[in-house]
Amino acid sequence: MESAAALAMELSIWNEVADFYRRASELYNECGRSQPASDALAKGARALEDAQPDQAIAMYTDAISLLEEDGKENMVFDLYRAITNVYIKLEKYTDAATFLLRWAVAANKCNAFHSECKAYLSAIVVYLYAHDYKQAEQCYNDCCQIDTFMSSDQGHCASQLLSAYREADVEEVKRIAKSSTISNLDHMIIRIARKLPTGELVAMEINSLEQGDPLDEDDLT
Repeated sequence: MESAAALAMELSIWNEVADFYRRASELYNECGRSQPASDALAKGARALEDAQPDQAIAMYTDAISLLEEDGKENMVFDLYRAITNVYIKLEKYTDAATFLLRWAVAANKCNAFHSECKAYLSAIVVYLYAHDYKQAEQCYNDCCQIDTFMSSDQGHCASQLLSAYREADVEEVKRIAKSSTISNLDHMIIRIARKLPTGELVAMEINSLEQGDPLDEDDLT
């Protein structure tokens, strides 16, 4: 099935790529082999990222579920990284943040606390990039219920970043975005963090909310 999928990929028959890899995954799963089953879905997802990104997302999601249902959270990190990257490329930032938060939960379950904190900070960065300051702040408040995050470098960085946004301090936002804590996140997050704030929009947004003025949501410059 995997060989057939690889051949279909060479011929750019994308629907068959998905079908063959899914069938391979089902056969592995019937044998009680969750890791190869997940790997087959991941291979299909990687092949389809450009041609059929929605199908790729579905396959990555299923690949994650197979491992998590088998208690193998320590093996899903690359899958969460990949699906987040696809969502960011599609500019579906809320979905990207949602999967970063799921990644944090998975990391917690296998005691990967550093990865957990990085995922939480990454979600906050994504919300800010999406111009959703309110959701970023809510996410931070929720994360503050977790002692590990509160005492981490990532927690301190998130606190400083949100404080800079509240004060509409563009230069401080840029400085924090170039900090070592941000630089140690995944490349996809570093890339968008380096663009914070987008022009002066974030500062204007916060001021507008305070003054009750309407914000032009189509203005992303």
